[in-house]
Amino acid sequence: MTTFDIDNINVTAFDPMPSPEEIHAQLPLSTSAARLVMRGREVLRNILDRSDPRLFVVVGPCSIHDPIAGLDYAQRLKALADEVSETLYLVMRVYFEKPRTTTGWKGYINDPDMDDSFRVDQGMLKAREFLLKLAELGLPAGTEALDPIAPQYLGDLISWTAIGARTTESQTHREISSGLSTPVGFKNGTNGDIGIAVNAILSAARPHSFLGINAQGRTAIVRTRGNRYGHLVLRGGDGRPNYDTVSVQITEQALRKAGLPINIVVDCSHANSYKKHEWQPLVMADAVNQVRLGNQSLVGMMIESNIVAGNQAIPEDLSQLKYGCSVTDACVDWQTTEQMIRNAAGLLHEVLPGRTG
Repeated sequence: MTTFDIDNINVTAFDPMPSPEEIHAQLPLSTSAARLVMRGREVLRNILDRSDPRLFVVVGPCSIHDPIAGLDYAQRLKALADEVSETLYLVMRVYFEKPRTTTGWKGYINDPDMDDSFRVDQGMLKAREFLLKLAELGLPAGTEALDPIAPQYLGDLISWTAIGARTTESQTHREISSGLSTPVGFKNGTNGDIGIAVNAILSAARPHSFLGINAQGRTAIVRTRGNRYGHLVLRGGDGRPNYDTVSVQITEQALRKAGLPINIVVDCSHANSYKKHEWQPLVMADAVNQVRLGNQSLVGMMIESNIVAGNQAIPEDLSQLKYGCSVTDACVDWQTTEQMIRNAAGLLHEVLPGRTG
């Protein structure tokens, strides 16, 4: 009998991965952490529903690679969050997965040791441990949903989710979003197309059925009810910004035409700042000014921020990594972050209570 090499020709191994249930058992959700996550989601839903007049700001490192520096940052952010809480609701940006255009480090879950050993099992465990510490600290977390399986491991610790510019058009990610327990921000396409994000919000609001895994790690047909808290994130595209007044009004018209809530978030980084981290304060200042002048659609902002400004290449000798400095996109430093958020809070303190939504 002839044997055919027909299946998994390019697969070299199937390494075992603990199930979500097993990971949860090792690092269970505490009562205080659960309350924090649920409260975070509730506040964000209220902001999107306009029953809470504040703006939310998703702020933090482009990616987490050092949990010690990440927790240092989180402690600083928690103090700042408490300070501006009457005007701004701060959510820490906690990105463990990084989409790559070609190659590069794929993030803390995929390669936690940053040495191409790809210990995904350890990365998932360490990511959950970090999120638990964040929740115990009292700080809600926002992340990007990239891998369709990861939410089963970490979703109970997330208050806000982004779908990135490269995946907003993906049917898989629209289906996942329809079942997520968090509000979901859909970014416009890398070419600046907002129609992609509008269609994603419409799709995610509807029920879906798709292949996934359950808590025991078994393949399952996932059936969702739809997520009505999708909203649009403007991040610029094709090297051009789209946070200006005209671009925002065009986005408002597109959402209105689709029969969707007019909820827009401005990403101060990426093409909106021409990928220059030092220009993020200018983008935020413009968005804040639009709100001061009567804009009713802007509900939030995103900032790529770290302890140290800029970014760094990953050295062969990891002991040479600069503490608190991004290994992916360049970030503003902590001092600039404080200035951006305090300035926004001061300018908007008297304005936001009078917004009509």
